[in-house]
Amino acid sequence: MRSGGGVSASGGAEAPAQASLLHPANLLTLARLLFAPVLFLLILQAEQSRGASWAAFGLGVAMAGTDFFDGRVARRANVTSRSGAFLDPLADKVVVLGAAFCLVAVERYWWVPVTIMAFRELGITAWRARWAGEGVSIPARRSAKYKTSVQALALAMAIMPTLEEADLVLAIALWVAVAFTVVTGLQYMLDSRSARARSRSKNQT
Repeated sequence: MRSGGGVSASGGAEAPAQASLLHPANLLTLARLLFAPVLFLLILQAEQSRGASWAAFGLGVAMAGTDFFDGRVARRANVTSRSGAFLDPLADKVVVLGAAFCLVAVERYWWVPVTIMAFRELGITAWRARWAGEGVSIPARRSAKYKTSVQALALAMAIMPTLEEADLVLAIALWVAVAFTVVTGLQYMLDSRSARARSRSKNQT
């Protein structure tokens, strides 16, 4: 869940309220996690069409919609939550990587680009956790949401039955998603260096 930006009566920025786990924005994120295994099963069951099926496509689009609306709901209510900040990127990674590896299993995707994406996602998560343990916060980038959108588009194309034979188009879309994934990962690594420098500067003052 992402926070909104309210304004107080005095004209200053109003701090977002803390939301519970059962806030509608968090429930949308939880729904994405709960329906992820269903999406994976639909892809695997469509093995004869290499993972492409209208059921999987429809569910995938619906799940992508929850990723958009959970942030919109949070901003309208001007709320944020630690659980939402943790669950939202977790749900993104579970859905994207799970669906991608299912497409590898049904021979729709080549394992190399999917493995690159997985290493980046898990590696940056571990990288941010490491710095968080040292008290250095690396904020999420807007480009990371664009990256997730590009990944979701590539996956949606791969499970759309009308593109079942468009192997070249799907391969290009996948590699574009990989490029976004790698570039944003490098951005996070650069951000961590800047954040660490700022943290050291504060400690010295």
